[in-house]
Amino acid sequence: MKSNLTTLCYIENDGNYLMMHRTKKEHDINKDKWVGVGGHFEANESPEECLLREVKEETGLMLLAWKLRGIVTFICGGWQTEYMFLYTSDKFDGTLADCSEGDLQWVAKSEVYRLPIWEGDKIFFRLLEEDRPFFSLKLIYQNDVLLEAVLDGVKL
Repeated sequence: MKSNLTTLCYIENDGNYLMMHRTKKEHDINKDKWVGVGGHFEANESPEECLLREVKEETGLMLLAWKLRGIVTFICGGWQTEYMFLYTSDKFDGTLADCSEGDLQWVAKSEVYRLPIWEGDKIFFRLLEEDRPFFSLKLIYQNDVLLEAVLDGVKL
């Protein structure tokens, strides 16, 4: 069974986020959605080790600096509860490579809300925009429908 610990990173450059349109993976809960880059922890990895490995594997880029912004707890019927370490980075090196899980594209931050993204992602994008200090966000889904969101212990 895959780890229920994951990382997700939004790499920033010139007012854009690097986004992945998830189109290439079979049986993908994120199929056709736009997300950041990241993935599941491997055995004995720290969050930072997972972050750096996943970003390099999915984008070809090497992060030079990053910031842990929050922890997002995903609960969805039929799936194992997932704890995601959410990062941003605006310092990186390398050349963008093709990804086996989807198509990578720089998207203007102002356009992100127009893409097919998870409803709960809109909450953490708002928190990132507000430059909110570290947060804990719990998202409860039934299929694609967000049933409940709890920010720092308070229902939204």
